[in-house]
Amino acid sequence: MRVGFGVLGPVVAWDADTDGRAIALKGPRHRAVLARLIVARRRVVPVSRLIEDLWAEPPPGAVGAVRTFVAALRRALEPQRPPRTPARLLVTEGPGYALRADPDAVDAWRFEEDVSAAATLPPDGALPRLEEALSRWRGPAYAEFADEGWARGERSRLAELRLHAVERQAEARLALGRAAEAVPDLEAHLAEHPWREGAWRALALALYRTGRQGDALAVLRRARTLLVEQLGVDPGPELRRLETDILGQAPHLDPSATRGGAAAQVWADTTAAYDRTVASGARTRLESTAALLRDLSMTGGGGLLTARRQRVAAVAAAEELGDPELTARVIGAYDVPAIWTRLDDPQQAASIVAAAERTLAALAADFGAPDDEGPDLEPPGRGEPGRQAPGEGSSPGEGSSGHGASGHGTTGHGASGPGATGRAVPGYEGLGHEAPDHEATAHVPPGQGASRRGAFGHGAAGHAVAGHGAPERPVADHRASGREAVGREAVGREAVGREAVGRGSSAPGRDDRGAPGHRTFGRGTADGAATRHDAIRARLLATIAVESRGGRSERGRWAARQAEEIARRLDDPGLLAFALNGVFMQSFERAGLAPRRDATGAELIALAARHGLVAFEVLGHLIRLQARGALGDFAAADRHAAAAERLGERHERPLVGVFTAWYRALRLAATGRADEAAVEAAYRDAAARLDGAGMPGLERGLLPLALLCLRVERGRPAPTDADLDWGPYAPWARPLVLLAQDRHAEAAAALRAVPEPPRDLLLEALWCLTGRAAIAVGDQETIARAHAALAPAAAELAGAGSGLLTVGPVSRHLADLAEALR
Repeated sequence: MRVGFGVLGPVVAWDADTDGRAIALKGPRHRAVLARLIVARRRVVPVSRLIEDLWAEPPPGAVGAVRTFVAALRRALEPQRPPRTPARLLVTEGPGYALRADPDAVDAWRFEEDVSAAATLPPDGALPRLEEALSRWRGPAYAEFADEGWARGERSRLAELRLHAVERQAEARLALGRAAEAVPDLEAHLAEHPWREGAWRALALALYRTGRQGDALAVLRRARTLLVEQLGVDPGPELRRLETDILGQAPHLDPSATRGGAAAQVWADTTAAYDRTVASGARTRLESTAALLRDLSMTGGGGLLTARRQRVAAVAAAEELGDPELTARVIGAYDVPAIWTRLDDPQQAASIVAAAERTLAALAADFGAPDDEGPDLEPPGRGEPGRQAPGEGSSPGEGSSGHGASGHGTTGHGASGPGATGRAVPGYEGLGHEAPDHEATAHVPPGQGASRRGAFGHGAAGHAVAGHGAPERPVADHRASGREAVGREAVGREAVGREAVGRGSSAPGRDDRGAPGHRTFGRGTADGAATRHDAIRARLLATIAVESRGGRSERGRWAARQAEEIARRLDDPGLLAFALNGVFMQSFERAGLAPRRDATGAELIALAARHGLVAFEVLGHLIRLQARGALGDFAAADRHAAAAERLGERHERPLVGVFTAWYRALRLAATGRADEAAVEAAYRDAAARLDGAGMPGLERGLLPLALLCLRVERGRPAPTDADLDWGPYAPWARPLVLLAQDRHAEAAAALRAVPEPPRDLLLEALWCLTGRAAIAVGDQETIARAHAALAPAAAELAGAGSGLLTVGPVSRHLADLAEALR
């Protein structure tokens, strides 16, 4: 067995191969021999020296007694050693004995190693090493041998090293901004060792950094009194300088000056000034909070989860104040780009949508204008059977997730039909020709005016007036041989009369806000007030569009169209980008709309690049990654993945890598160049990146679904592991799992219970899975429904529009469905 030894306290030994079971060491002379050999640090201690150290006046049989002690220790430390075989641990060598313990077997040796290593590490690395080192102490070193001369020097050395470690630990905590944690340990430390000036300095600094300036000065005066009255010396230069600095509140005493440089100092000074000057109950604090939550959400992980939770609280707090404009600004400030179409928290999304609807109605009443009546304006939770309220899923499994392209947000359906606005990048024959990466900045449409901020004033600095809107051209799929051109899809959404966003801008003395068919909010009031109210209203409508994705209500699509129209009319780039996000989220009312989403992504890239809207530029690239993947154009999708990653790294958007990792696994599956095991490994690696990313709606059930699609695409049965968590995709997976288990009757029953897929990025994939199950059980009605639903997507790769997974070409599934109908 491996043995551990403890001397930082009473001398003990334990079995390191178990749970630390103590080893009986018999009497004090046995422990003294062991301790004396540990002090020697693996060197030989002659028997004569052991005798001198053990007895002041050695007895006549001292040599025999020492040998007896050693033999007993060997039996205790190596109980399984066969008789008459050499000892491995407590060895006989030359004139005496040595303990050949491993370097990490003695707590004192490990303590020294940790303290030494911490001296070479930065504070964030040194602190855990020091905390672990100090935790090894159980009392004074070699506690029961305090009066022994052979132990005195080692005890003093270890005690001094411990004092140094305590002070080094305090310094690390101070450097990391954890001053409050340092205070109790330093006070206890100085109570036992009041002459250590370094500790007095650290305690005074810790108190100052926790806002206790008076206590810090009192500590320094106490140190001066002790040193002068009891030792007759003045405090050293460091203590004197610290006292002067505290009295003058020297800027360098702020922890951010050492931890984060100038940027951290600016942050600390600004936030401190905000706290001092803005009253705690001031309404402006809510708006500042909303803007901060927007930025926090883009950090991913815990930041995203906290931002979503606190966002609901901020909106509720704003509503309590009874000021609709303030509430609208708090709601609209959270214009977080959204790329995924399942809500992370449907209940939270529903509450945000309900608050936005209430605020729209209140603004309309206050402004003397008709309220925003659009399709399906029922309160959340009501409406016709089978249709869901904003923010809720439409069927079992329709639940959860919205994560920003830059690391957050949510996702949905799509605006289409007459009156919707085209968004191609002018100057290219068609998006199918894939403009080069500089396409986003290649064209500046007419009507671009001077730079101005949006109504909320929190857009990127230097936002110029926004957008473009030239009629879209058809998008063709140039990769899929034999497929019909995607250009059949009417991607051009009738941009008649909208050659450029700038054309709708108001000029002094004229009111061009009322686009045909649009009911202008506040018409007849002063231009400035009307513009402000229109901008606020558009942000609320865009919020509704983003947060009601995946449902079947027309309200979300109507809200997206209205928000886009207002944004183009106001010529506001930040507002237009947010509105286009809503349009993207509402572009899933049927299959086969990848070309339309491709056009949305292209406009977002161009708009965002011109106006410094980094988060929306990332979103545009991820949208085009999805759309080009759906169209089988992986060369273009690769370029957008790389562009999104570059932006993510440069602007600290950690969640971008989650989506691009999934895309690369999808690409491996779609190209068919890797075996199933390699693709599965890529999917598992991508799924691992979701841990702690703060996107439960994306995470749950996604890996099993991807593996199921991989097997179905390659003609293999579904996985049947009992522990698979299918999450919201269980209804569509269950029939195929039952078929893989040869339970055909149950599979047919399960298929009859399968709802229509949610209107989201996995619409085509889930219809294909439904169709495969229907073919297997001979369900003609479901086969016909699946064929009709998938027909518009004949030129796409099923599921690849998600950027996550694929079930192969839709055309192949359509052919099999058509054959089954004959």
